[in-house]
Order: sequence, then structure tokens, then C-alpha cells
Amino acid sequence: MKILIIGPSWVGDMVMSQSLYTTLKQQYPEATIDVIAPNWCKPILQRMPEIKQAIDMPIGHGELNLKVRRKLGIELRCKGYDKAYILPNSAKSALIPWFANIPKRVGWKGEMRYGLINDLRTNKKAFQYMVERYVALAYPEQEMVNSESLGGLHTLPRPCLTIDKTVQQATLRKFNLSIDSKVLGLCPGAEFGPAKKWPETHYAEVATAMSKVNKQVWLFGSQKDLETCNNIRALAPAELRHNIHVLAGKTSLIEAVDLLGACQTVVANDSGLMHVAAAVGCNVVAVYGSTSPKYTPPLANKVEIVHTEIDCRPCFKRECEFKHLKCLTELSAMVVLERIQKLETITVSSC
Repeated sequence: MKILIIGPSWVGDMVMSQSLYTTLKQQYPEATIDVIAPNWCKPILQRMPEIKQAIDMPIGHGELNLKVRRKLGIELRCKGYDKAYILPNSAKSALIPWFANIPKRVGWKGEMRYGLINDLRTNKKAFQYMVERYVALAYPEQEMVNSESLGGLHTLPRPCLTIDKTVQQATLRKFNLSIDSKVLGLCPGAEFGPAKKWPETHYAEVATAMSKVNKQVWLFGSQKDLETCNNIRALAPAELRHNIHVLAGKTSLIEAVDLLGACQTVVANDSGLMHVAAAVGCNVVAVYGSTSPKYTPPLANKVEIVHTEIDCRPCFKRECEFKHLKCLTELSAMVVLERIQKLETITVSSC
């Protein structure tokens, strides 16, 4: 069995898609699985043992570029794939497997892709969680009728990214970091927009409290999050800043994976790094503002989900239409600190 996956376009979704790959390998132990992925999240696939090859998607997100899709599909014909699974919902995402003449092409009903997908699933709303929707594709449609038929979220294989200890040690040396004392990771960014971002002042309170008990605090994110992370560190008392390290914009994605794997607990907004932290075995405190954990919760062994009960959430908007962001500002740092303490009194095993 040779399988091609058209992977998701975002880091968090790519992490969650590993549950499908694990399920496929359970069904077909000798199968080879290749995944087409955009360059920015393709490195995640290096840490999924189920994947044989990560194939670069040479087209930007949202771009049609029919000529390039056709060329890549024709090039893949020689691979002799038996099945393709198309995880994005767009019609254009189904073109490459069609051009590649892959005989069975599986995916959910989306943008006008009748014919492009010849095993079209139509009951997506019968599955609450995104990870359930991914895993359901591995089974015949008549067997996977709803969430109950999968056995519940707790029965599904969870994402589990491998940590290369040699590379991890080299990365620690590169950034002059030590794990002699326990580490709290903070992921204060969110690509989606400000309605997902817990305030810098609240993150700074957490960083300060943890530094006072001699914990290291590592701040993760992309280049876009560098200013936010620098602000959080600057808000902490000067005498404690030696315990607070800004890594945003400095690490590659794989380096961030390995460094998150060295953290005991991670506090994160609803973001891609939240899912990475869950998949490397961290305790996770997940902060939700405008979004909801009822669709894409962190699949950690030990997780605490925090949010306010304000009437207007979840609104799933990028920016607060009322301009007050109370769903985030009214969620105090004390609540998060209490959840950190709760998680760290429990011994947990990694995935």
C-alpha cells in the first residue's frame, strides 16, 4: 500500500493529522506514507515516524497555479500511489492526486470537488473534533458514522512527535540554555489574530512568579512574536530577567520542537505551538479567548484549559467586535498559576 496525503497548511493542524497517519499504519503496517506539505510546516513531518517522505508544496497558501499542480501530479505518477487522502477542504487541494492518477482519492465534501475526490465523505458534522475528522477518513464511510463509532476522543491515537536527544542537546548549547532547573515554556503568539492573545501583562505575571521560585522561563514564537516576547520579559523585575529567555524569532521550527520537549509545562494561546507542546509530552495550560476547545483541544496527557465565561465567547473572530477583549483580559494570571501548580503536582508520562 502506497499512500499520499495532501497535508494541512498550518502547524497545529499538521500536528493533529498525525493521528490519521498512526491509524493508517495500524491498518496497513507495511504501507508507505508520503505527505505533501507547505514549507513552513513541513519540518514537523521529520518528527513523525509514520512518514516516509515529506514532499514540498511549491505553491503558496490560497494560490491556484494550475500549471504547477498539474506538473507535480504528473511527476508523482511514477510513484504508483494506491490511495490519496486530501485533508484541506479546497477544490484545488484535490487536483494533485487527480493529476497523479491515484485510483482512490478520499476526502470530506468541500468546495465543488466532485470527481476530483471519488471517495467523498459527507457527514463531517457528525464528528465534533478535527482529529476525529482526520481519523474517520481512514475507515470505510459506512463504519464511521459519528464520534461514537470512533470510540471517543480519549481512544484515538494522539500526536506524538519524536525528540532527537542529540539534536536537542546541540540546540540547548546553541542558545546557551540549561535544563539543570525546571523550565516553563510560554507561547504568547497566535497567527489567527489578537482575539486569541492573552495579554502581555498577564504572561509577565506568570513569568515573574515562576522566576521567583527559580524556574526558567522560555518564550517561544515566530519573528512576528518577538516584540511581544521582549515586552513580557521587560515587564518582569530586572533582578529576575536572567531566568527569562526570549527564543521567538531565533529558533527554527524543529529547534522549537526540541526545546519545547525540554519544558515541564507550557502555557500557550490556542496556537500551533500549543499543539506541538502537547505532542512532545509537556503539561499544557491552554488559554482560550475567542475560540473554543470543543473543536481543536490540545491532545496532551495532562492539560488544563482556561477561559472566561463571558457571554460573547466563543465568537471565533480575529478581533474583538466590542473592542474590550474581556474574554482574555478578565482571565487572571492567578488562574493560570493555580493550573500550573495543579499539573506539576502530578507525575505524567510522555507519549
